[in-house]
Amino acid sequence: MNKRFSITAKDIVTLGAMVAIIEASKAALSFLPNIELTSFWLIVFTLVFGWKIALVVPAFILVEGLIYGMGLWWIMYLYVWPLLVLVAWLLRKMESSVLWAAVSGFFGLLFGFLCSFVYLVTGNFETQIAWWIAGIPWDIVHCIGNFVLMLVLYKPVMAAMKKLCVGKYSIGS
Repeated sequence: MNKRFSITAKDIVTLGAMVAIIEASKAALSFLPNIELTSFWLIVFTLVFGWKIALVVPAFILVEGLIYGMGLWWIMYLYVWPLLVLVAWLLRKMESSVLWAAVSGFFGLLFGFLCSFVYLVTGNFETQIAWWIAGIPWDIVHCIGNFVLMLVLYKPVMAAMKKLCVGKYSIGS
């Protein structure tokens, strides 16, 4: 068995804790429109835990669907959050908090556009564009929130994660 891709009982607990952290953060900020830590945590967990994030994302999406129901928004989550994780993995060697804030902010700005593709499939091009344009003010809020949260939290959280995970996980792998 390839140890690099093996899952231990400790990993399962860690993966569950990651989903719980994302859900708790989401619930804690739910009173603020389009301000969330999901993007932040998915980026950080990708950088710290590498490929194991591929197990967290589907679990997070499933939990979201079980809590809130599986409507069109849930279908959006099936591709939007994995896309963010893929981008974070591709940029995993980057260490600048400003650049990570820019990535997270840009993702927030594009969130509505990315989600709008469901309306292309379920409606038509005009529905997709109308839905996206109507949400642009909220995408701007999402962008600013993601940028600020990443800028403020990236360095202290990554420093804490490096201390907690030293020797256990390959940061940036």
